[in-house]
Amino acid sequence: MLKKVDKNAKRLQRHKRVRKKIAGTTQRPRLCVFRSANNIYAQIIDDTNRVTLISASSLEAEVKGAVSHTGNKEAAKMVGQMVAKKAVEKGITEVVFDRGGYLYHGRIQELAEGAREAGLKF
Repeated sequence: MLKKVDKNAKRLQRHKRVRKKIAGTTQRPRLCVFRSANNIYAQIIDDTNRVTLISASSLEAEVKGAVSHTGNKEAAKMVGQMVAKKAVEKGITEVVFDRGGYLYHGRIQELAEGAREAGLKF
């Protein structure tokens, strides 16, 4: 008998394992990514003070108006650039990348490359 694999449960296990090692500080906050089927979300979080400093998602008007579908690589790259611009404006240049248990491939990779192009270092 075949056992059903719950992909999200496996992702959450990977995410917990990674989060044991990665934490955002005041000097170097954590860039956290969440991906759904239709959208992508990014937050820059200071874990020492437990506060979200910056957030961006494909639900924002400038991304929604520019792309036909918000769940693709093009939208992910725009979200990465948007979160990086907001971070640089606030004086944040270095972050720790938290891929959220997702593979560094596709939309996650595009978001990271967009953030790097706009000036974030990780």
